[in-house]
Amino acid sequence: MSIPLKLDDLSIEEKIELMESLWADLSRRASVHSPDWHGGVLAARARAVEEGTELQLDWEEAKKRIRDELE
Repeated sequence: MSIPLKLDDLSIEEKIELMESLWADLSRRASVHSPDWHGGVLAARARAVEEGTELQLDWEEAKKRIRDELE
């Protein structure tokens, strides 16, 4: 199934909002299982946060930083 979207007509903010809406809908409805390799990636990121080589942000702060960078 192909749903025509005029993505070029959307602003960055509208595209992010659309992605958030899609993700919220999928997370409520779908029972999608993460592939096995996700566990390794998550463990590596947790180690990096513990070691202080990566910064952990809550989702709202991360979105704000992304939006600020795009302006």
